[in-house]
Formats: sequence, C-alpha cells, structure tokens
Amino acid sequence: MKHFALFLSLVLLAGNLAAQDTAPSFVLSVNSDLMELHVSVVDEKDRTVSGLLKDNFKIMENGREQPISVFKHEDVPVSLGLVIDNSRSIEPRKTRLDAAVLSFVRQSNAEDETFVVHFDFDARMDRDFTSKLSEIETTLAASKPFGQTAIYDALMLSLEHMQGARNQKKALLLVTDGLDNASKATFDEVIETVKHSRVMVIVVGLLSASEGAKAEETLTKIADASGGRAFFPDDVEQARAMMERTAHDLRTQYTIGYVPTDPAHDGSWRSVRVDITPPPGTKEKLDADYRHGYYRPDQ
Repeated sequence: MKHFALFLSLVLLAGNLAAQDTAPSFVLSVNSDLMELHVSVVDEKDRTVSGLLKDNFKIMENGREQPISVFKHEDVPVSLGLVIDNSRSIEPRKTRLDAAVLSFVRQSNAEDETFVVHFDFDARMDRDFTSKLSEIETTLAASKPFGQTAIYDALMLSLEHMQGARNQKKALLLVTDGLDNASKATFDEVIETVKHSRVMVIVVGLLSASEGAKAEETLTKIADASGGRAFFPDDVEQARAMMERTAHDLRTQYTIGYVPTDPAHDGSWRSVRVDITPPPGTKEKLDADYRHGYYRPDQ
C-alpha cells in the first residue's frame, strides 16, 4: 500500500510538471480603453513624411496631454470598402475609373480585405469582403451605370458593414462625380455615423462645374469628420494618381495609441489634437491628417 501511495504521488508530480512545461509563458491582455489614431504626415509640398519617432508627436485629448503607449510605423492590413458611383453620369468614364480603383487595390497590403458597394438610385453590397483581386475586378466590370446618386445611403450601408471587418484599421474609398440626389439618409446622419465609427473616409470627386463648389464642401466635411482626405482631380488620369498616392499613404501611416487619462465611460465627445515637433534641422512645417475626435463608449 505504501508503495502504491508513493507511485501515485510520483505520477501526480510528473503531471504537474508537464502541465507547467506546456502552459503559456504569458497571458495576452487587451486594453479596451486604448484609443488608436492613424496619422498621415506631409510637408509643405504635400509629400509624405516618414522616419518620425514617438518623441516627435504629442497627443492632446480635451486639451490634456496623453501619454503615448503604442507607437508603430509599419504596413498593417486594412479592411477596405470601395464605394463606387454607378449613376448614369459616370458611364463615359466608368472603364477608366474601374482601372484606377483596381490600381489602388493592387498597391495595398496583400492581407487587406475589400468589399464593393455600388450606388445609383439606391445602394447595394455587390461584393462582400474578399482578398481576391479577380473577384473585385469582376464585380466592378459587371455594374451597368444608370439612375441617380445615393451617396449617403451607400456610406451608411458601408459603415454598417464595417462592423464585421476583421482588421482594426478600416477605410472607405468613395469615388463619385456629383451631389447626392436620391438617398433616404441625410447628410447630418452620415456625419454622426462617421463620427461614431472608427472608419476613415477617402473621397475622390470628379465633379462637374455646375455641382463643384457645393459638392466639394459636402464631401470634404465627410472626409474631415473621419480623419480622411478629399481629392478633387480634373480628370481620370489625375484621379488614378491620387488613388495610388492614397494607397501608399495608407501603408505608411503612423499608428499612435494611448489610454485616456480621463477614464470615464460617459458617451461624451472627446476632441483630439496631434502636434508634431519636426526633427532637428527640419525647416518645413509638418501637417497631419487624423481623426479629430471620437465618442467615448458609455460602458
């Protein structure tokens, strides 16, 4: 009996040692309070600036400096939505615009996932998230322009669909040639939804002379609310160059994270400002594009 008890003790000891050997050496903890900003930096000539360090950035939230806990300057996968105008007015330029959009996708990270929304009289999800360029190409080619321009409905659909994205970094590329004239959603609803999301909206607007000023103001406000940019090229060739530039910028953004010093979960709007101190010897002023605020979750 004594021998059996000794044998049982040895078996239990060996089991405990084996469990210790196979147990993970660390436990990954995720801080749900972490706020991440994706920041693009340009110089006075609108050239992308790389090589900055953590000490070159200062983050202010509601006027109070925030300690930076995450700083990365690397190419990370993006969940991307292509929000493409399919109204009748786009028809003469459709083939070339589709080619420009595909060029944008080709220059993105190979691990990106992309969906396609077309809009005319209404908005529809024509391709769910995919990493296959051939599927995106087929989807773009299959659309036949007609009807009017439901931009706001397309953005609302796309922002809702982004809730199922697998990547933390999210962006929409909106390509259009005019003003909204068919949506059920309103401009104010779009702005509020953008402000509640963590999705960057990049706009490429090929605008007519008759709609130019008003459409440019409206589209710029949407992009600014999201921390994105709005481009207004003169022709498809310029549009393609701007899309390729944007793809490069997405891959070279700085990711800056912090845990707010005000821990309250009260649903309030928090304004954010990013200040940049240029490296020694840099004479040019540096400018940044980023999300200028967010709604703090209330739980």
